[in-house]
Amino acid sequence: MEHNQSAAKYQPDAFWNIPADEILRQIGTTPQGLTGNEARQRLEQYGSNLLKPKKRLDSLTLFLSQFKSPIILILIFAAILSFFLGDHPTALIIVAIILISGILGFWQERGAADAVQKLLAIVEIKAAVLRDGKRQDIPLEQVVPGDIVLLSAGDSVPGDCLILESSDLFINEATLTGETFPSEKSAEVLPVDTPLAKRTNTLFMGTNVVSGTAKALVVLTGKNTEFGKVFESLRFRPPETEFEHGIRHFGFFLMEVTLMLVVAIFAINVYLHRHVLDSFLFSLALAVGLTPQLLPAIISINLAHGAKRMAKEKVIVKRLESIENFGSMNVLCSDKTGTLTAGIVQVNSALDIDGRDSEKVLLYAYLNAFFETGFKNPLDEAIRSYEKPDVSEYKKLDEVPYDFIRRRLSILVSKKDKNILVAKGALSNVLEVCSKAETLDGKILDIEAAREQIMRHFKEFSEQGLRTIGVSYRDMGSVSEINKDSEKDMTFLGFLLLFDPPKPGLIEVIKALNNLGVKLKVITGDNQLVAASVGKQMGIPNLKILSGQELHHLSGEALLGQVNNIDIFAEVEPNQKERILIALKKAGNVVGYMGDGINDGPALHASDVGISVESAVDVAKEAADIVLLEKDLSVLLKGVEEGRSTFSNTLKYVFMATSANFGNMFSMAGASLFLSFLPLLPTQILLTNLLTDFPETTIATDSVDRELIEKPRRWNIKFIQRFMLVFGILSSVFDYLTFGALLFLLHASEAGFRTGWFMESVVSASLIVLVIRTRRPFFKSKPSKYLLVATLIIVAVSIILPYTHLGKLFAFTTLHPIFLLVMGIIVALYILSAEIAKKIFYSRIKF
Repeated sequence: MEHNQSAAKYQPDAFWNIPADEILRQIGTTPQGLTGNEARQRLEQYGSNLLKPKKRLDSLTLFLSQFKSPIILILIFAAILSFFLGDHPTALIIVAIILISGILGFWQERGAADAVQKLLAIVEIKAAVLRDGKRQDIPLEQVVPGDIVLLSAGDSVPGDCLILESSDLFINEATLTGETFPSEKSAEVLPVDTPLAKRTNTLFMGTNVVSGTAKALVVLTGKNTEFGKVFESLRFRPPETEFEHGIRHFGFFLMEVTLMLVVAIFAINVYLHRHVLDSFLFSLALAVGLTPQLLPAIISINLAHGAKRMAKEKVIVKRLESIENFGSMNVLCSDKTGTLTAGIVQVNSALDIDGRDSEKVLLYAYLNAFFETGFKNPLDEAIRSYEKPDVSEYKKLDEVPYDFIRRRLSILVSKKDKNILVAKGALSNVLEVCSKAETLDGKILDIEAAREQIMRHFKEFSEQGLRTIGVSYRDMGSVSEINKDSEKDMTFLGFLLLFDPPKPGLIEVIKALNNLGVKLKVITGDNQLVAASVGKQMGIPNLKILSGQELHHLSGEALLGQVNNIDIFAEVEPNQKERILIALKKAGNVVGYMGDGINDGPALHASDVGISVESAVDVAKEAADIVLLEKDLSVLLKGVEEGRSTFSNTLKYVFMATSANFGNMFSMAGASLFLSFLPLLPTQILLTNLLTDFPETTIATDSVDRELIEKPRRWNIKFIQRFMLVFGILSSVFDYLTFGALLFLLHASEAGFRTGWFMESVVSASLIVLVIRTRRPFFKSKPSKYLLVATLIIVAVSIILPYTHLGKLFAFTTLHPIFLLVMGIIVALYILSAEIAKKIFYSRIKF
């Protein structure tokens, strides 16, 4: 039955003060949730559950955005002016070239945007809701007011909610309140004036479940939530990566140079009494040639292409800008489970306090895992799949879910009117609630009398690399409900030993990472003895381990001095991970962190590159920049290589924009000062710019030399400025050589000069791409077929064009065959000189 839709826009104030049945009635829903039809209607009325609208440009907007550059807009205005002044051919050609350039950028960017959207859909965060009375997993953005959500450990809260039912529910509200410790929540009615931090019956968007379960009513979504109000006032923006910062400053640098040059050229041409409109159009066309207007599109295309290639290697990029940091990463921090090990936890044995096999320990551990309904984890799955004792006579009465403070999971079961509390967890945390211990034959000992023996066994198991879980129980008599206070005066029963075998080829993968300049550091909650065993499996010589307790006593300065030398951080508490990562960053590293757990969110945010996996909890996937479809270092390895390839290809465009293209335009500006005519007409400059841009759009597909992948590289604006100075000047030298050949050797006319200069500048700028794309001699590094074909096509077009009818439209003329020979010699000398300059440049300046 459909509910009253008049309530659809109802947004109650102080809903924490309203009883559950009353607010359900007011919002127009039931504890069984909305129907599918109601949900669709509410999604239209409230909009998507997003803090800011998705940046999804429609095709028209994206196309128009290609012409938003002030220089392009002024040029269009000048073309219209030319048309009304009677110069129709020039005006139409200018508009046509601008239009073709815009279509080229639009086509590439639309393809890139579509590809990224498809990749992000793979790792979409979902919420469990009741729709049509059944549980459904829907994208977070489709959650609407009136939805009933089901939450468990690791889930993100999809909106501001009122709790209807809960069990031992603890919520991490640090993002909203700044409170470090989880807040306990339960269903109740609170006073109207209850402050936000004390609304224990309310769940807030942007927070996440640490432990326990809940059934809650979504009251507010998107911008109407408390987190949405904060978001609106602060306008959160992801921190700018080093690459973004460098690109932005590089763009500003080129724009400053362009502005100064263009104003100077226009002023001098007017001073020399040349035609004002021609001089204006010439200056503007020069600005188009100098301005790296393709830079944003090239970066988008490169990053999107890199993301597609990384997806083929099972690496999904959520934030494209993080690809550069991924390639620059030189330290990777990770837990061992599933990364260094197979991630398939297996039960080794169940032993009593004397180290003998115990059926009772196995039975009680199985009861605890079998009836557990909180946080799904591989440990309980391993217990359930090891042996399946008959538990049909047992009935679950209550549960206290696992959390990262107690580090225990307790289940209350009954059998024949006897109620038993069974707890399992980290050995030290189980022992602290035990007052007795039981032997295999049923003898009860004081826990202090058995402690030394228990710890001796624990040390032996740990040295073998086995994870040790403590199992305990307590006879609860007729008590049918439990809470955390029930975990006392328990009897220690024995040990459950688990192992996670190392992944095949682990040492080879770690060596491969080292060869790429990435050092692996393990951050684990396991004790030092287990950590030492892991170190041996990793093949680390002279292993250095720092425990969480030692870390606690280290000052920030002392940690900074040691952090680079530590291989494994053992017995680490969740809140210490962030401190380790910040210290590594301060020590000059680009740090990646690989996490998939509830408590990994802050560490993923603190790292330069947050890496999670598809199977991770929501809070980890949300915080990550990159998501692996398999938790495997070899997958990560391929991702790092693709990240570095993408970075290298982006830099290639920067190098091209600062060498031949920039050199050609600079030379043209200089030539206009001593020639009695414009060296190129405005339409010819725009055509030159369009043709030289064409091969550069294929840079994303280019192959990358192995030596550029083997080491992490970081953005270096000083290196780029030096590159620009050396290769820009070199380009200008051969430009002026061409001018001399045309004027003094071939005695070219105005039209002949422009034709020859156009032909040489396009051919040289296109071919030099094949030289500066690699540090090797160009004939020893094979470009991609797309780049090579595009380059050869442009070379052919620039040579043939002057001999066609289209060439006459651009005011080109036919040239004597001897010019082609002279041009061939000049271009060959240019390429040879560029090769020599490249060798000297890279031998003296390292990057």
